[in-house]
Order: sequence, then structure tokens, then C-alpha cells
Amino acid sequence: MNSIAKLTAMTLLSLSAFGIQAAGDAKHYPAIFIGATNFESETDTTIGFGYEYKLSSQFGVGGVWERTREGHHGDGVNVWVGSFFYHPSDHWRLGLGFGEERIGGKKTKHKELMRLSASYEFFGSGYILAPEMAVDFIDGEKATVAGVSIIYPF
Repeated sequence: MNSIAKLTAMTLLSLSAFGIQAAGDAKHYPAIFIGATNFESETDTTIGFGYEYKLSSQFGVGGVWERTREGHHGDGVNVWVGSFFYHPSDHWRLGLGFGEERIGGKKTKHKELMRLSASYEFFGSGYILAPEMAVDFIDGEKATVAGVSIIYPF
């Protein structure tokens, strides 16, 4: 089992002790993300910000920005994704997004990407902890992103 899968499994197990409480009628879901991105057998720390606007209890739209500072052999990678979200239950969130990957360094590159994502939300008092996993499809290659978001609904 690779390190991203281990991190996700340990996070899910440790968070299962939290009490479950509904987020109510909140429409805005800003988030802070910390995790890791694995691409071409290289795994690097990833941080980011996300936002979802819930159109209904089952559907939402949003966006995410992620920074992998040491990604692409130290050149650094920024990812922007706009997503459509489906909530099949109170805890699960599935996403389909489209965006751009920008690689820094001496020769800046811009590549389009498609993202499939899934998260499971643990409701706390005024916040949500959500272990997440996403797969980015970029020019026929795949990058895997896994981590935890802290969400503050209002």
C-alpha cells in the first residue's frame, strides 16, 4: 500500500470517533486542504483552498487551487479546477472538474486537466473534516491527490 493510501486510511479511522452533526442549511463551504500529490512516482506535499456553493442538498459547484511547491522535480506546480459536485448522501461528495496545471521553473508550462474526486465528510460543531482523494488526468497521464480538508460552512 503506498503512502497516500496509508495516510487516507489512517485519517478515516482516526476521524471515525468524531460525533456526526448536520451542517444545516449552509450554502457556502470554504475549505483549507493539506495532503500530497503523487505523479510519476514522485510524492510531494500539497496545500490548497477550496470552495463549494451548494445549489441543493445533492448538487453544488465550486473551485479549488492547490500548490505543490516541490512538484515536477522542484519546479513547483499550481492547479486550478472548477468542479460540479454530487452528494449521494449527507456524507459523500463526488466531483467532476476541469482546469489547468501550471508548472513553474525556467520554462513555464500550462496543461489542461480533468479531475475526478471523492470525499467523506465528518461533521463537527461548526466545521467539517473531509478526507479526500482525486485523480487528475493530464495529457494521458494521471496524478493522484489525497489529503484532508477542513471546511467551515455558513
